[in-house]
Amino acid sequence: MIKDNQKYFNRLHVMIDVLIIIGSYALAWYLRLKSGLFIIQEQLSAQKYFRALIIILPGYMILYNMFNVYTPRRMQSLKREAVSLFKANAMGVLIFIVLLYLLRESDYSRIMIFIFFGINMFLELLFRMILRNILHSFREKGYNQKHILLVGYSRAAEEFIDRVMDNLEWGYTIRGILDDNIARGTQYKGIKVIGRIDNLLVILPENRLDEIVITLSIDEYSRLEHIVSLCEKSGVHTKFVPDYNNVIPTIPYIEDLEGLPIINIRHVPLNNLLYAAIKRAMDVAGSLVLIVLFSPVMLCAAVVVKRSSPGPIIFKQERVGLRNRNFKMLKFRTMEVQSEKEEKKGWTQKDDPRVTRAGSVMRKTSIDELPQLFNVLKGDMSLVGPRPERPQFVEKFREEIPRYMVKHQVRPGMTGWAQINGYRGNTSIRKRIDYDLYYIENWTLGLDIKILFLTIFKGFINKNAY
Repeated sequence: MIKDNQKYFNRLHVMIDVLIIIGSYALAWYLRLKSGLFIIQEQLSAQKYFRALIIILPGYMILYNMFNVYTPRRMQSLKREAVSLFKANAMGVLIFIVLLYLLRESDYSRIMIFIFFGINMFLELLFRMILRNILHSFREKGYNQKHILLVGYSRAAEEFIDRVMDNLEWGYTIRGILDDNIARGTQYKGIKVIGRIDNLLVILPENRLDEIVITLSIDEYSRLEHIVSLCEKSGVHTKFVPDYNNVIPTIPYIEDLEGLPIINIRHVPLNNLLYAAIKRAMDVAGSLVLIVLFSPVMLCAAVVVKRSSPGPIIFKQERVGLRNRNFKMLKFRTMEVQSEKEEKKGWTQKDDPRVTRAGSVMRKTSIDELPQLFNVLKGDMSLVGPRPERPQFVEKFREEIPRYMVKHQVRPGMTGWAQINGYRGNTSIRKRIDYDLYYIENWTLGLDIKILFLTIFKGFINKNAY
């Protein structure tokens, strides 16, 4: 029943998309050529313009399928769907412009094509937002549900149940769990263990399930092949949720070795030489521009530090960087001069008597961090990345916090994903590492630009800096 409804829904979805494309095209034609908003010189006839829909409509449908616009996405965010839609529409515009060039259609309005792109994107996204809200409302009321059964009680099963319970709009009804090692009747958030795994032989022929989700504990993987075979013989769609999130916490990076899949424990985009070169080029260019831009501020800060207390203007502190290599991180000195032993005692505390009056202001406004632009230029640091820590704390955290050392697979940064989310100074180290790992595994140039932009509003003033 669910599959039949899905097919009907997909057909309806395609029909509405076709109407949106035609409507967007007609509106773009009217705005460009008939509304009087633009100066018109020579133009093709309306018949020639609308004849292009013979190519545009099937072309866009093919692109929408290529970019998985119609793939069922109960659990996919609108943002991801919007990205797929943007890629398909952008590719459609590019191909159409190339075709016009090859056909030497110089009179066809290019401006109209871009107006069509903008209107179509807006209307397609609006349609999908409305559709999502309708479907979410139906699913929260118990309609359009997918009935699923979990095979195996494990951490993966509990995490799956947690997410389904927190997102009723996904439309999943969990009928129960099968497991050989947990007593029948055992519950987790109202979901019961209803029998042993062998009960699949009785349950599957009844054909009342839409999906089987295999959530075996990691020590039972020897049975995986047999269970998958049973599920596939029944024709029920089967999914597998691996019970190794403590080892591979996010999306694993899979390589193909002549047909043999290899799962990398950690996907680090910046291990790619091209991506690393792009990021390094941005660091060099960005640090040079910022050194020039902030040179008056740094000059004033140097004078203030010199007058505030005796000692050097620049404070050099050993930190752990890329590939666990130590480097000297530069800062404006904000404390009274201390011996090396005193300096290693611990973090600065609130109302710490060692901090000078000028130093307190510089710490809260992050002015003391500006000399690190020279660390970036040298290559010890990056503009964006996990903040570096002192060696003694690295040794402490590597034993106490799982995956802490992963942060050293990329260059440390002046600002980072953790910092703009509020994890600076005296805040949770574990939470900070979670944000650092997200950044490391999901790095893009766009994410770096976003972090730099948000640093302007969130990163300079630090209420946790003492």
